[in-house]
Amino acid sequence: MGFKVGQKVVYPNHGIGTIEQIEQKQIGTASLPFYTLRLAANNSVVLVPVSNASEVGLRSPISSGECDMLLKALADDFTSPANDWKDRFKDFSEKMRTGDVFEVADVLKHLTYLSHLKPLSFREQRMLERARYLVVSELAAVCRQKECNVEPRVEQALARACNKHDRRPVRAHAAGAAVGH
Repeated sequence: MGFKVGQKVVYPNHGIGTIEQIEQKQIGTASLPFYTLRLAANNSVVLVPVSNASEVGLRSPISSGECDMLLKALADDFTSPANDWKDRFKDFSEKMRTGDVFEVADVLKHLTYLSHLKPLSFREQRMLERARYLVVSELAAVCRQKECNVEPRVEQALARACNKHDRRPVRAHAAGAAVGH
């Protein structure tokens, strides 16, 4: 799938950017086309080989119809994350690397919940902040709203998910704990 100059795209783990140009770069003896991508987060420029765009995970932002789906997914209950932080961090890192905003939202939801129970490690806190930025910035870009207008909606959805999770029947928590042994 090819992108056009001026098109908004999502670069995994970095968020929304805009294709500024498609230019030929000399690499050894070959002349290859590259997307010149300006990232909204820090105004930096990234060059992505056109031929590697899908392997890198460069994608179009979600559709406006998917915005409501994403907010609903953020508000849904969830399974408890792994207790061992190393396993949890590995799972969450893999989800972040996919570049799929629904996977990133899942990480955001889990880390938000954990942050209410106990202080997160430095690495998990950084991942929480990155996940929040990626979800909020994509929603803001797609819904054509300011991030400050999107953040409260994301926080409300996360609060609903945490409340649903806390209200699960004790049997479900006990069953989940029994399975872990």
